[in-house]
Amino acid sequence: MAFTDEINIHLSAGKGGDGVVRWRREKYKDKAGPSGGNGGRGGNVRIQAVRDVSKLAHYAQFPQLLAEDGQDGMKDSRAGAKGEDLLLYFPVGSIIVNKDNGDRWELLSEGDEVTVLKGGKGGLGNEHFKSSRNVAPKEQTDGKPGENADFHIELRLIADIGLVGFPNAGKSTLLNSLTGAKSKVGNYRFTTLEPHLGSLYGVIIADIPGLIEGASEGRGLGHSFLRHISRTGLLAFCLSADSKDIIGEFEAVKEELGLYDSEILKKPKIILITKSDTVDKKSLEKLKNVVAKGTDLPVHSVSILDDDSLKNLSKLLVKTAKDKVRDPL
Repeated sequence: MAFTDEINIHLSAGKGGDGVVRWRREKYKDKAGPSGGNGGRGGNVRIQAVRDVSKLAHYAQFPQLLAEDGQDGMKDSRAGAKGEDLLLYFPVGSIIVNKDNGDRWELLSEGDEVTVLKGGKGGLGNEHFKSSRNVAPKEQTDGKPGENADFHIELRLIADIGLVGFPNAGKSTLLNSLTGAKSKVGNYRFTTLEPHLGSLYGVIIADIPGLIEGASEGRGLGHSFLRHISRTGLLAFCLSADSKDIIGEFEAVKEELGLYDSEILKKPKIILITKSDTVDKKSLEKLKNVVAKGTDLPVHSVSILDDDSLKNLSKLLVKTAKDKVRDPL
């Protein structure tokens, strides 16, 4: 199932059950008094946060979902049963917006739960209207309709570290090597068409689809996936050692991030020179110095063919994430 990080959906809470007119039946008394019960409340619409990022794709198949209606009242003063709530499961990081009134909720932790629509109240049965002056009431009221609205749901992944860079900068391969994730890799542009997540000793790393100059204008894959960077604590710019203009690539990616949201550039940043095995050691050290001066950021190199460099990078990323990332939101 394709990755989905944005859907529109219509949700409806349940209608309240109607109150009823009923009479007690006693021997020799045709109408011993009112006994019509109240209707049950309609079901609410609730949303709970889970760690399954594929959930939005499931709900994209159902543009309209309804909670259960409350049951009508019954005889012998029995109230109708409440309608069952509609409980939806959205990924952690989801932003839920009621398009009709602008109400907004964010699911920031697993298990977070919000009620976005309330079911209608049940109607009143004729027993409710009994009084000393009205001993045989025939009044009743119908249940109220439940709330309903159109919703826009947008997922913004919550990660400690976001890997950003040009296509084929080695982000997916690096994520797979560090975390055991299964992000697609290949020797062509835009092999990553959707964000991927991996866990490195509890540190969550996100591989964001590659950017190119002009992404803000729709070139390449555009930059709609950069919404996931907004909740990433640390930016790791992945720059390939075999790049013909490594500083130019950094500046281009940085510019596209700023065009999307200037606040993103305020996040902690480091440089990862990937594919370091494509140059000799002397050239690599020279390249690291050039990049450090050109970006004024910490620079580290890594090769997936070098176990030591992967281990060193793993320790560095875990330590950096814990030291620098205070609140990724």
